[in-house]
Amino acid sequence: MMKSRFLVSLAAIAVLASACGTGATPTPSSPAASSVPSAAVSGSPSATAGASGSQSAALSASGHKIGYSNGGGVGNGFREEQVCTAKAEALASGRVSQLTTIHRNTDAAGQLQDIRDLIAKGVNAIVFNPNDPEALNPALQEAKAAGIKTVSVDAYVTDPDTYNLYNNQVEYAKLGAKWLFDKLNGTGTVYYMRGLAGNSADTDRDKGFKEVLKDYPNIKIVPNADGVATDWDPAKTTQIITDFISSGQYDSINGIWTSGMDSQVVDAIYAANKKPVPIVGADLGAFVNQLTDPAKYPGLEGSAVTNTAAVGGAGINLATKLLDGTAIETDPSASQPNTVLLKPVLADNVSDAGKATLDSWKVKGLDPLWPLGLKIDGWTSYTPEQAVACKGPGE
Repeated sequence: MMKSRFLVSLAAIAVLASACGTGATPTPSSPAASSVPSAAVSGSPSATAGASGSQSAALSASGHKIGYSNGGGVGNGFREEQVCTAKAEALASGRVSQLTTIHRNTDAAGQLQDIRDLIAKGVNAIVFNPNDPEALNPALQEAKAAGIKTVSVDAYVTDPDTYNLYNNQVEYAKLGAKWLFDKLNGTGTVYYMRGLAGNSADTDRDKGFKEVLKDYPNIKIVPNADGVATDWDPAKTTQIITDFISSGQYDSINGIWTSGMDSQVVDAIYAANKKPVPIVGADLGAFVNQLTDPAKYPGLEGSAVTNTAAVGGAGINLATKLLDGTAIETDPSASQPNTVLLKPVLADNVSDAGKATLDSWKVKGLDPLWPLGLKIDGWTSYTPEQAVACKGPGE
């Protein structure tokens, strides 16, 4: 449920969508890890990659103890990938002897307790996907007092001593909004579907969306200026769009901007035998497959914006670097200190270049609930097979 500008690449394979949100769908099954094409995105550089699999077992015995907290989205593909890539990086790096994972649906108060539980376990670092930008700060300061490094992934926290590593969500929203508004020639009504209210990634996306909107005075936003919250929940999203179509309001819009809950919207439109309007979504397998299947989805025009869920593994990588005393290059343009930003890219199905990019992201056998980006060059060292296996040290 939620920025240094160097080139990195995402190896497109079955991984877990939405940016950061809570979800209610079943945990996706692991797809085959055969061919692994890559999709280019930009991001921050890192130092050396970790040890290979054969070296990992030997090194991990004397490595760091790391805790990982994910406080929502159990069953949501994006969150499940984060956990799996965190485990894979901990194993592949050869620098982690033990990874303690707390992966459950809870609120900010519950995650505050989870972080305190990890502190009590004597870990050396804690990597977490925050439920709130400020509510966790008391526990993060307790971690600092205990000499524990802390890394927030996928969304930021305001604690000045915690490192943040996440996708540039402001830029994510800007890319999709500008594409959509331009597609409508600057005039029309857009249905604005957001993520989880209060999540910093959702807040950043709203900021980016509205910054672009200022330049398009003839674009009208419905149901209101702040949009409708899907909570990054596929079931809730389906209900919202179904009700919207049934009410007759769909017939008066010209486009849809979604915050990663996209394929559910497309399916509902076609199920209702409605003419599709241009739509923006994320680089999820199901949505990309829809965009590239004109036979099954005739007339569908849309774009997908990358939002790599491999930040889980990258967060483990960053934590080990901090523990090893490695200097970290951060982004001075970020809203918070100690921040590493990853820059998204957009591909559409209306241009030849966009179609080629979308096709390059796809992997045969991909679970449709998983995003396409598995790795981040310079920030992850695991193999595709290790990520799919979802095993950490000692598992």
